Amino acid sequence: MSITDSRSSNQHLRDEWASWHAEREADLWTSHGWLSLTGLYWLDVEPRSFEGLPGTWRATGDGGVEVSAAEADGLVVGGMPVTSTVRLEPVDGVPGVLVEAGPRTVEVVRRTDSYALRVRDPEAITRTEFTGVPTFPVDARWVVDGRFAAYPQPRRITVGAVVDGLQHFPTAVGVVHFSVHDGDHELVALRGKAGGLVLHFRDATSGESTYGGGRVLTTLEPDAEGRVRIDFNRTVNLPCAFTAYATCPLPPAENLLTVAVEAGERDPARPDVR
Repeated sequence: MSITDSRSSNQHLRDEWASWHAEREADLWTSHGWLSLTGLYWLDVEPRSFEGLPGTWRATGDGGVEVSAAEADGLVVGGMPVTSTVRLEPVDGVPGVLVEAGPRTVEVVRRTDSYALRVRDPEAITRTEFTGVPTFPVDARWVVDGRFAAYPQPRRITVGAVVDGLQHFPTAVGVVHFSVHDGDHELVALRGKAGGLVLHFRDATSGESTYGGGRVLTTLEPDAEGRVRIDFNRTVNLPCAFTAYATCPLPPAENLLTVAVEAGERDPARPDVR
């Protein structure tokens, strides 16, 4: 490749990344996105009220959550006002059931066998003072070709969480092998929610210039021969890097890279902990 072709290719990489990154930041900044979290309240079987939230809330002990309120409280579920007691049944490992509370949204979540309320408020300081996600410079050397070796059958694995005592149970589908910095590495690949592979890892930057709980990268589906393109420039933070009220999983224990992956998103500013 000539110098001119190389410069053109690098510019194309940066342009595509800039468009992708702008969409990523816009998604974070949505009214009830991850930057809007202002509270995480764990439930038990006793009805409880929480400061600033109307109604009372409790875990039923049999897989559900009950919210009790009067119509004047202004809570809405599925477009219908809550006028007495409503049972909700959130599912572990996926987004929760949404309860509207004026401009705020209360997300009722299940994590393992625990239940919680996650409050989303467009006026959260983490959203109103958001100035963007810092990143490493885009560099073509962090775009590498890997080879995916699928497991004979997907495996349900157990990983920890940023919240002590919680566990997550992602599905591992195989191992991705690749080379960077003249070294060979591998990562356990998780099943992506919208297809492709998810590589959740820590590296030598974790806890230094990047979030200590690890970062995540999503690839396209491997081809028929297992080849997969890995663009570390598109490595992103999980929600827990931006807020104290997320329950993010930790990476699989095997997914610790000795190399410093100086690509993708860096540790973001936290206006809520200044």
